[in-house]
Amino acid sequence: NISANATWTRNGVTIAGGNGVGGATNQLNYPFGLFLDDDQTVVIADMCNLRVMQWKNETDSLIICDWANQRVVRWPRRSGTIQGEILIDNINCYGLAMDEQRYLYVSDYVKQEVRRYQGCDKIGILVAGGNGQGGGLNQFNWSIYLFVDRQQNVYVSDNYNNRVMKWNKGAIEGIVVAGGQGAGSALTQLSCPLELFIDTLGRLYVVDQGNHRVMRWAQGATEGTVIAGGNGAGAGANEFNYPSGSSFDQHGNLYVADRNNARVQRFSIE
Repeated sequence: NISANATWTRNGVTIAGGNGVGGATNQLNYPFGLFLDDDQTVVIADMCNLRVMQWKNETDSLIICDWANQRVVRWPRRSGTIQGEILIDNINCYGLAMDEQRYLYVSDYVKQEVRRYQGCDKIGILVAGGNGQGGGLNQFNWSIYLFVDRQQNVYVSDNYNNRVMKWNKGAIEGIVVAGGQGAGSALTQLSCPLELFIDTLGRLYVVDQGNHRVMRWAQGATEGTVIAGGNGAGAGANEFNYPSGSSFDQHGNLYVADRNNARVQRFSIE
């Protein structure tokens, strides 16, 4: 749980990459998302190196949106594994999430929809969008990252509509919960939002890519607050250059994939 009054250090610490763009094991090339285990293993989608990197050994497996190959795969996290298991194919996947019942949710940026899958199901059930590309409340314009809460409500970063949408379970249209005021840098606006997270108090955390910042929006708020970055594009400890992903560890520390700086930054909770 993250306190309602929590703040984070203004300067981040590089915990992965930061050694220039490249393919060495101490480098990243276009990091585009990350995840933290309970034991604080950092798992990074190293996009242009066509690999997934982890910064600590661990067993079990990952479920990966293999964007260029139009599929979702399960990949064991054991060294020496050379092939994953295809879970869903022929899908233009971009983001995925799993709920507490282990239903898998996948966003399709071509069909502009989110579907829910169970077990070996390869067709899924439509839970958001599916009404073509557009700016209506029942539409998306590049539906990419998503988050599913305990009530199976689905939150989607609607990238080119510069907003985050919430689709309550069973709804036929969504609700704007952040942005939706056109692209811009005001606290009421977002610019091509990416990865998002909802905490137990219903507060939204979203990577505001085009504004080089991470924002927090309280439930029902009409504007957000900047919790990291927001100082323009740059490579300083308090700057990002098109951030793409974020995650929190069990202590509430914030980790951000700083894409064009080829690094992951940690911001300690104060």
